[in-house]
Amino acid sequence: MFTHKFKLFRLFGFSIEADATWILLAVLVTWSLATGLFPHYFEGFSARAYWTMAVLGAAGLFMSIILHELGHSLVARRFGLQIKSITLFVFGGVADMENEPSSARAELLMALAGPATSIALSLVFLGAAFAVGRGGGVSLLQGLFRYLAGLNGLLAAFNLLPAFPLDGGRVLRAALWAWRGNLRWATRFASGVGGAFGIFLIALGVLSLFSGNVLGGFWWILIGMFMRSASQSSYQHLLIRRALEGENLRRFMRTDVVTVPRYISLRELVDDYVYKYHYKMFPVVEGDTVLGCVSTRNIRTVEREAWDGRPVGEIMERSCEANSISPDEDPMQALSRMSQTGNSRLLVLEGDKLAGIITLKDILNFLSLKMDLEEGEQMLE
Repeated sequence: MFTHKFKLFRLFGFSIEADATWILLAVLVTWSLATGLFPHYFEGFSARAYWTMAVLGAAGLFMSIILHELGHSLVARRFGLQIKSITLFVFGGVADMENEPSSARAELLMALAGPATSIALSLVFLGAAFAVGRGGGVSLLQGLFRYLAGLNGLLAAFNLLPAFPLDGGRVLRAALWAWRGNLRWATRFASGVGGAFGIFLIALGVLSLFSGNVLGGFWWILIGMFMRSASQSSYQHLLIRRALEGENLRRFMRTDVVTVPRYISLRELVDDYVYKYHYKMFPVVEGDTVLGCVSTRNIRTVEREAWDGRPVGEIMERSCEANSISPDEDPMQALSRMSQTGNSRLLVLEGDKLAGIITLKDILNFLSLKMDLEEGEQMLE
């Protein structure tokens, strides 16, 4: 989902990260607070004071989002679910779970933990604003606390809307799952509601544009598009995970692998391997030992005129996590690695020995066949 992430810090054992789009959100939020919201509601202060409030307000917003997602993550950990990271991005934050909840109860409690955390934060900031304002008048600190109290209240309210994958949509899915005992059906229904809500937000954004609220209109349209896409991808992700559940990577692995030696020239590689076998990546071996791999991406870094004098060993990539995987890994891990690195072929290694190769095409063909057969079974029921 996120291709340009960077790590911020760790909190309670969870990696807190940010996508590059988060920087854009940070700038927009700080600017809108300093030039719009704070001067409008809290008059009589200097521009420097408003910018100070804005920076603190933006920091408070992002910490509130992190704590909201931390609420989900701590409950998920309680139910034995692995959380890879908590990531901030342009539309808020997300906790990256490796697996789906094991029960409707786990889903319900995980979904409610985030809004409950936001409500608790809202009450804390409201109490702080009241304590600071007991002396009379409105101070900068009181204004900041009032803003953060309202913000966390809105964050809880918006997330409780029954539109998947919002927390309220997950509550809806948990209820449907408990009622029918079918996670796939519950996810499909909740995702449909989420998609419809996305269309509603897009329509709201269009109306806002025609009414003159250009910035707000575009923002609602973007959120609506994200909601619609996220609801659909969440359902597809569940289908893929369920289809691959219990499968071993060895099932998809090709053992009849075409390898290349390190000493041949790039010209020989292109003419005798790439054009002959139509593969974009080849393992590079020396005897029984895998040295790494070479791909068309590596070849493109060398000018065509120099192909005759450059051996494969000079441009190959050494075996690493980005281009290889263990045969005992989960197929979902292979798909995740392919998505993150852009590699459609991965070396399957047992130590420094080549066990085979796994390709995105083979996994997708399996998924297509399995889903087609499952749909046929459902039609017969």
